[in-house]
Amino acid sequence: MYRKLRLFAGSSNPKLAASIAEKLGVELGKMKISRFKCGEIYVHYEESIRNCDVFLVQSFSHPINEMFVELLVMIDAAKRASARTVNIIVPYYGYARQERKSAPREPISAKMVADVLTTAGANRVITIDLHAPAIQGFFNIPVDHLTALDLITNYLKSKKIERPVIVSPDAGRASTAEKLASRLDSPFAIMIKQRPAHNESVITHVIGDVKDRTPIIIEDLIDTGSTIVHVVEGLKQRGSRDAVVCATHGVFSGQALERLDHAHIEELVVTDSIALPDHSKDYVKVLSVAPMLARATHIITEGGSIATLFKDAGV
Repeated sequence: MYRKLRLFAGSSNPKLAASIAEKLGVELGKMKISRFKCGEIYVHYEESIRNCDVFLVQSFSHPINEMFVELLVMIDAAKRASARTVNIIVPYYGYARQERKSAPREPISAKMVADVLTTAGANRVITIDLHAPAIQGFFNIPVDHLTALDLITNYLKSKKIERPVIVSPDAGRASTAEKLASRLDSPFAIMIKQRPAHNESVITHVIGDVKDRTPIIIEDLIDTGSTIVHVVEGLKQRGSRDAVVCATHGVFSGQALERLDHAHIEELVVTDSIALPDHSKDYVKVLSVAPMLARATHIITEGGSIATLFKDAGV
C-alpha cells in the first residue's frame, strides 16, 4: 500500500516507532546507528530510500542533546541518499520552554532548534502538544501539531471520576483545561504561581472551587515533578480530594517518578511520546500515541486532512 513510504526509528523511542509501523502495516526500516569511541554519531541506511518519503521517529528525550544531534545526522544521511522527502516525527519537541526571552541576553532556543532542523534538510515536522503552540511559526516548513487531549479525555471518561474539577497549574494551560472541562462537563480551576528559578515554583492563589472535589491536573509535560507536587499539596490544603495528574510528555528527570509517588496523587497519566523505564511505577498509566501518529503519517502520505484526527478542528 505504501510503496514509497519508509519509517525509521532513532535511539530515543524505538518501541513507539515499532508500534507506528505495526499500525501502518509496514516494516520498520533497517538502519545502523552507532558511536565512535570519541562519541561521534554514525548513521547508515541499510536499504535504498531513493525517491521515498522517509519518516524518522525521534523524541528529544534524555540525553536530549545526543538525541537532537542523532536526528540531524539521520536527516543528513537521508537527504544524501536521495530521499524524496524527509519527515521527522518528534513526539516531544525539546527546548520548547525556551520559546521567548524573559530576561535580557537569553536565547530563544526553540527557534534555534527549528532553524537547525530545517537547515539539515527536514521537509515536514510532526509533533504533539508543543509547550508553546506559537513554535509552529518558527518553521518555514509544514508543521503538523497534534494533540493527545482526545486520548486523555477518553481515558478519563472511562474512569467515571466522582466530583471532578479540572485544574490548570498555571495560566498557560488554562485554554487546555477549559477544553477538557467542557468535554467532561466539569468545573475548572486555575493555579497562580511564581517561578523563582528553573524547575521551581510557588503556588500563590487558586481561582476556582476545589473543596471536596477530585482535581484532574492537566499539563503538557512533567519534568522534575516538583511543580506538580506543590500544586497537589496546595489543592489538598484547600480541601480537595486526592488528584489525578495528566500530562502528554513524561520527561521525568532525576528522581521525578519517586517524587510523584505521592500520598495525594491517585494516578499519573502520560503518553508514550517519551520512552519510560521498564520499572515504571504501578500508579503510572501510559496511553499510546502510536495510532494517532500512524493515522497522521497515512494522511500525509496518501492525502487528507489532519484535522479529522481531532474532535475540535481548531486544536
